[in-house]
Amino acid sequence: MGGFFGCIADKECVNDLFYGTDYNSHLGTKRAGLVTFDPERGFNRSIHSLERDYFRSRFEDELDSFHGNQGLGVISDTDPQPIIVNSHLGRYAVVTVAKINNQREIADELLSQRMHFSEMSANNINQTELVALLINMGNTFVEGINNVYRRIDGSCSMLVLTEDGIIAARDFLGRTPIVIGHKEGAYAVSSETSSFPNLDYKTVRDIGPGEIVRLRHDSFEVLQPAFECEQICSFLWVYYGFPASSYEGINVEEVREKNGRKLGEKDETEVDCVCGVPDSGVGTALGYAEGKGVPYERAVLKYTPTWPRSFTPGNQSRRDLVAKMKLIPNGALLKDRRVVFCDDSIVRGTQLRDNVRTFFEYGAKEVHCRISCPPLVYGCPFIGFTASKTDLELITRQIIRDFEGDDKKNLEKYSQTDSPEYRRMVNEIARRLGLTTLKFAKLEDLVESIGMPKCKVCTHCFDGTSYCHGPETEKFF
Repeated sequence: MGGFFGCIADKECVNDLFYGTDYNSHLGTKRAGLVTFDPERGFNRSIHSLERDYFRSRFEDELDSFHGNQGLGVISDTDPQPIIVNSHLGRYAVVTVAKINNQREIADELLSQRMHFSEMSANNINQTELVALLINMGNTFVEGINNVYRRIDGSCSMLVLTEDGIIAARDFLGRTPIVIGHKEGAYAVSSETSSFPNLDYKTVRDIGPGEIVRLRHDSFEVLQPAFECEQICSFLWVYYGFPASSYEGINVEEVREKNGRKLGEKDETEVDCVCGVPDSGVGTALGYAEGKGVPYERAVLKYTPTWPRSFTPGNQSRRDLVAKMKLIPNGALLKDRRVVFCDDSIVRGTQLRDNVRTFFEYGAKEVHCRISCPPLVYGCPFIGFTASKTDLELITRQIIRDFEGDDKKNLEKYSQTDSPEYRRMVNEIARRLGLTTLKFAKLEDLVESIGMPKCKVCTHCFDGTSYCHGPETEKFF
């Protein structure tokens, strides 16, 4: 997915920029970049790979080379960024959190108009540069950003560092979040509210879908008001979000605990204890323990010093190995126990299958699994929350193909909770993973735990629903 952080202050802001960006590191694993602007020194940019190292260790030695009272940082799972641009709009830098499905078509059209790409590598398009070229087609930044909204298929939120402040623009359907923070003499914008507290920023408010805001060190102004229609990604609360973060004023950990409590209250399975698969399954497990009335125990622990993320390596088999290596079972709590493990989701099932086998090897009598979201039946065309290249990498679609001879057949039936097709699919997932029992959260319970109207929360990966749009967004379609 990715995340970003920007700040502008009445004094040097490099330290805020460095640590604020670092607090978005859980959102991406491939690349990171920083850019600052100083009126005398101009723009200064640095980009590094994160696939073999951490953000802090890659950038810490360079901090003294950055100067200025405003800057942007980005953690990216896609292209190298920030991009620095000289155009009729002035000098600026841009970072994005985006998934652009039609970037090749747009790029071919721009090339036919004699525009050029300077950041292409091995014929790969840098989608942030593509966004910059679309911005440049406007007479103003607002016009250019609306051109991005109108042209892309997918989603795109962005921060633009200009010589006159930072412009923040949230995706026109609000699929990914941007929040504003403030402290004396400074404003900041971030993908995560958890970037703010230790830097003394107080959360001001979320930027709305399609809203465009310009920040200066002492104020911010709305350049384009928010749209009414919204489709914020529900997976932010299920998996991606840091537990201390809030989106639309709704805390991640509170949602996970509420959702887990519902799972526990409705579960009649006899078990001895519950454990959360670290990290994003812990909140759900704590809620489940309360709802079910069984103790929470740490029967599996995450080894954090050297295995911070499960999908850092580019090779899938190596990702699977890392996913296994980072979790250490506690045999003393597993032996002769009926244990429920709560996890955020099942994508391919490889990691969970290996874990289940290990739990039984350590003496567990029964291994039950409770998942905090419904089965992932549809691939996400809007944000990149998995490394899957095709829908057939989803275990659900593999099973549907085996049942139906076509992985696209009867998807609406398999995604309908408690339908015969749904129950057959879930039972087969449990069999293939070696689980004693498997249950998924119901979609209505997840939406109720989030607390937003269903029409404002994107649940496409669960039920295949697509976005709607209102009169104020008609010009983009």
